Amino acid sequence: MLKLHEKSRDDTAALMADIGRRARAAARPLAIATAERKHATLIAMAQAILRHEQDILDANAVDIRNGEESGLSASFMDRLKLDHARIRAMADGISEIAGLRDPVGDVIAEWDRPNGLHIERVRTPLGVVGVIYESRPNVTADAGALCLKAGNPVILRGGSDSLNSSAAIHACLVEGLKAAELPQDAIQLVPTADRAAVGEMLKGLSGNIDVIIPRGGKNLVERVQNEARVPVFAHLEGICHLYIDRSADLDMAVSIAVNAKMRRTGVCGAAETLLVDGAVASTHLVPILEALRAAGCAIHAGAEVLKVFADAQPATDADWVSEYLDAIIAVKLVDGVAGAIEHIETFSSHHTEAIVAEDADAVERFFNEIDSAILLHNASTQFADGGEFGMGAEIGIATGKMHARGPVGVEQLTSFKYRVRGTGQVRP
Repeated sequence: MLKLHEKSRDDTAALMADIGRRARAAARPLAIATAERKHATLIAMAQAILRHEQDILDANAVDIRNGEESGLSASFMDRLKLDHARIRAMADGISEIAGLRDPVGDVIAEWDRPNGLHIERVRTPLGVVGVIYESRPNVTADAGALCLKAGNPVILRGGSDSLNSSAAIHACLVEGLKAAELPQDAIQLVPTADRAAVGEMLKGLSGNIDVIIPRGGKNLVERVQNEARVPVFAHLEGICHLYIDRSADLDMAVSIAVNAKMRRTGVCGAAETLLVDGAVASTHLVPILEALRAAGCAIHAGAEVLKVFADAQPATDADWVSEYLDAIIAVKLVDGVAGAIEHIETFSSHHTEAIVAEDADAVERFFNEIDSAILLHNASTQFADGGEFGMGAEIGIATGKMHARGPVGVEQLTSFKYRVRGTGQVRP
């Protein structure tokens, strides 16, 4: 079990300052590490996670027991829980990241000027990344591996509910760093539950943090955005919508709706609002809602839906802006794709939206007029995941518009510089 540092506010500030200095010291050797060295490190990390599976499970059992005693919700507990399959998925994700093309040094664009100068735009590491996250311990592995691949040291501040699990996973990452002879301080886990540590990170640790990535609930993200003195990759809540068009295949609509909501209700890509074209209320609405109810989903229905499906709770204004992260879905009838777009643009957090339709014009309008990070056609919103995008893993889904948007993977964790090659040119 992790021995947490019990410190005063001054002690926490000193602890975090030391972590920041050590991360900065690791930045240059990591930035110039070869692709082969980083690949070897990641493979060693994945192997260590598999080798220490029981240690991770034992640590997770402590967090689970503590969570049960403190009355955490079922969805929160699902995000916290690890098992054999999830640990193997963590290791597989790291191995997949290892197999990705190393982005550092990639030439993004190049061109020649009339004066003979040759200009290249080249990917570089962002610098020291601070990741602040809540219950999911797998973020420790995903964030550590992604930042390493992109040449960035990372400071991980996990939620207090998952600190034991995160510490066990972090120990495996450090084992991989040691095996490949990279700085152990390249991936650091904040060893305290003191919330003052978050405040110190948001101040930037005396200039030693270059970017903050929050991954968690609305309160965490709002705090980070309000208090951070360094750039932030915005990860707002996942108020994700699924729209069933009048042209939708019914069997497909039922299957996608149940999966989008119920596969894992506690993930940010879970559908929270179901919009159904009023033109197919008599044919599509009831079968979809019956399938959701049979899967254990509670239904909060708009007035028009209640007329067709009475076995539901009346929806309130709050339902349209709720990220339930639970087996609950808000349902509304809309006037075709135009009505769906209007509702989504009014209430969405711009995370992920999906349309089920066979009408190509409806799909193109949906894609063109909705400004969310991820849009899907005839597929579950639960595909909003970096692993499913072929990125190996992700730190989160960025809903802002600056620098990164959608799954934040290896490429999104880089910046760029310009290389200009001349043959003796001077400016007149």
